[in-house]
Amino acid sequence: MAEPDLVIRGAEIVDGTGADRFRADVAVKGGRIAAIGDRLDGRRRIDAGGLVCAPGFIDMHAHSELAILSDHDHLAKLGQGCTLEVLGQDGLSYAPVDETTAPQMWEAIAAWNGRPDDVDFTWRSVGEYLDRIDEGTPTNAAYLVPHGTVRMLAMGWDDRPPTAAELETMRSLVADGLEAGAVGLSAGLSYTPGMYADTAELIALCEVVARYGGFFGPHQRSYGAGALEGYAEMIAIARGSGCALHLAHATMNYEVNAGRGAELLKLVDEGLDEGLDIGLDTYPYLPGMTMLAALLPSWSVAGGYGALAERLADAPVRARIVRELDELGTDGANGVPVDWSRIEIAGVAEPRLRHLVGATVADAARAAGAEPAEFYLGLLVEDDFATGCLMHVGNEENVRLIMRHRTHTGSTDGVLHGDRIHPRAWGGFARYLGHYCRELGLFSLEECVAHLTGRPAARLGLADRGIVAEGAAADLVLFDPDAVKARSTFAEPRRQAAGIPYVLVNGHVAIDDGERTEALAGRSVRRRGR
Repeated sequence: MAEPDLVIRGAEIVDGTGADRFRADVAVKGGRIAAIGDRLDGRRRIDAGGLVCAPGFIDMHAHSELAILSDHDHLAKLGQGCTLEVLGQDGLSYAPVDETTAPQMWEAIAAWNGRPDDVDFTWRSVGEYLDRIDEGTPTNAAYLVPHGTVRMLAMGWDDRPPTAAELETMRSLVADGLEAGAVGLSAGLSYTPGMYADTAELIALCEVVARYGGFFGPHQRSYGAGALEGYAEMIAIARGSGCALHLAHATMNYEVNAGRGAELLKLVDEGLDEGLDIGLDTYPYLPGMTMLAALLPSWSVAGGYGALAERLADAPVRARIVRELDELGTDGANGVPVDWSRIEIAGVAEPRLRHLVGATVADAARAAGAEPAEFYLGLLVEDDFATGCLMHVGNEENVRLIMRHRTHTGSTDGVLHGDRIHPRAWGGFARYLGHYCRELGLFSLEECVAHLTGRPAARLGLADRGIVAEGAAADLVLFDPDAVKARSTFAEPRRQAAGIPYVLVNGHVAIDDGERTEALAGRSVRRRGR
């Protein structure tokens, strides 16, 4: 063997399969693991005594489409050992688009990703976006074709079923994305325009995904009052289309679902026993995070934000929206009347509104002498619908139960834009390892690492990632099992995780003794066969 570029000496290998750990050296050459053994040597040596060497963590639900192009350091993910992110989530992302929908999409998810000045948004197809990633990014990235973006391209923001021609256009766009290397299809069924799709439309699109061996990763219609019905619909789509299903951020939130996590897992297990291919991911926190406008009833956003602004200026229509938010529960708010004391303003686009960040809508409205729903609607317009929010609606019993499931994988669902972002963006994987594994003992270390590496790699169809094995890609993380810990908090969310001194991406050292290097070794990870 030619001299390795790097040798990791004396690490405890936790290989991502769930097997018992073992001590060995790991040699890296040309971006791959060249050898695993004893007394190996190379051009550079890292003494890993006391550290675990594991595969790089795979974020099965990420929102870093623009961040990996504009933020060289990307410490939110690299700093917690993440080497591969699955983008295009929740049915809304930046490809495929055309000259009309590109600016619409730029605005539609500004609350998630901002409007970075240093991103030249010139790509239009999925393939062109993946090619842009191949120019070099901090982490590797896979992509899901986003259903809402496809629907917008085929038929705008209309709240209606597609015509036969429009459905065929959507099927063709999904096929084009998969041909270019996308790993599947995402959906955001509590976001417009994706929420306007019925089950038949989604089955028709998932039939295309099944033909390419991809998977369907939906943000389903409700995580509140209609959560179980929403999950049952997703399983029915898998059954009707023959498509593999991966339930995104699989939670059971709000008081109405307290203690009901087992009912979700029963649905999943029944589907698995039937022979369906079903998996899920979660983030290890209670609050959720999204765009503040997501709470609106779907009918109010038909036609886009411009049409919504006109409706809000119509007093009777505005009163109807307020009543649905406060009394009935909108489809956008998971069918539960909004408790404004649990909705925290997390980020704003307008600098003059920055004093509101960190306040709940209830508290901000009280200070302004306004009713919460009216204050909320005014804030949306004033901030050009770009406000982000934290939703304090989770249930710890459900979180712990679901993360123990046999198909579970880890994710951050990390929104990186905003003043008061969710700490999961910087701490999700470290919290799994530190809090749930070491402190609470919900997993063995080997099992926890498998949830974050080998199991998600299998979902993505990647035989050469998510494992520490000869010939595998050298995406590796070295961490101290006694010290690894999420340091990000709701008050200080942008704090690098502790106990993770080294991270390698495709054989290049990206985090070196806790410090970011110049490496931009990430590339697109495309659907198998590409």
